Amino acid sequence: MILDGKNTAKLRNDILKNKIAEDTKQYRAPHLAIILVGSHPASLSYIKGKLRAAESIGMKATLHHYQEDVSSEEMYQKIKALNHDQDVDGMILQLPLPKHLDEEMLTSTIDASKDADGFHVLNQGRMYQGKPNIKPATPYGMMLLLEAYNIDVKGKHAVIVGRSNIVGFPIARLLMDMGATITVCHSKTKDLAYHTKQADILVVSVGRKHLIDASMVKEGVVILDVGINKVDQKLYGDVNYDDVYEKAKAITPVPGGVGPMTIHALLLNTYHLYENHVKIIHK
Repeated sequence: MILDGKNTAKLRNDILKNKIAEDTKQYRAPHLAIILVGSHPASLSYIKGKLRAAESIGMKATLHHYQEDVSSEEMYQKIKALNHDQDVDGMILQLPLPKHLDEEMLTSTIDASKDADGFHVLNQGRMYQGKPNIKPATPYGMMLLLEAYNIDVKGKHAVIVGRSNIVGFPIARLLMDMGATITVCHSKTKDLAYHTKQADILVVSVGRKHLIDASMVKEGVVILDVGINKVDQKLYGDVNYDDVYEKAKAITPVPGGVGPMTIHALLLNTYHLYENHVKIIHK
């Protein structure tokens, strides 16, 4: 079975669009601010997708685009200004940033109540305590995709390959909250295949084309492939899709799997922030 993130995101975005249409009969539209530094092709592509998706559901989205040599101070002041702008509900800082910018400082400057990506330490802390307010967009999107296909994770063994703060750690926490038993693998893990063969649910987020093949998974596994690797103008996942397809009970394609669900989760986070914001302003 193919876990079709593109179609699932479209269906869920249509529901969100209807909610926004109702809200805007009384209030302003939700507003997402996107900050981009430089002109990295992949980042530009992601941003265009986010802008299109937001506009398609009636959500206002504004792009604040800076040259690559922008200073940390200028970025800091822009983020502070957006924090104080009552017409902005959600904000994201597109990563990666140029090396001269202080990524940790800038991401933590975003007000936790406007953190649409779920990267702020307060939102991360709430999630790790099992009391999430805003969930990181990619892991949240994956959980929504599993839910859409009625895939129950309770009691299952989930193996996560990759331990980033953006995907690996948060998806491990969210799956654990849903009753899964977790193994997290990384670059220092010995005999990776030993662990991946035990997975009922396998999440791969490394950034290495076709790291996982059929010899490394068991029959009936559910695979969530987060990897996006561009080779000769084609996109490939971290999992060799054609090789493992017959063994997998369900698998996300690349592209068209996790990516569209990440954007949907970002919009959903922004909508939740908007709901909180509007309630505060109009109560």
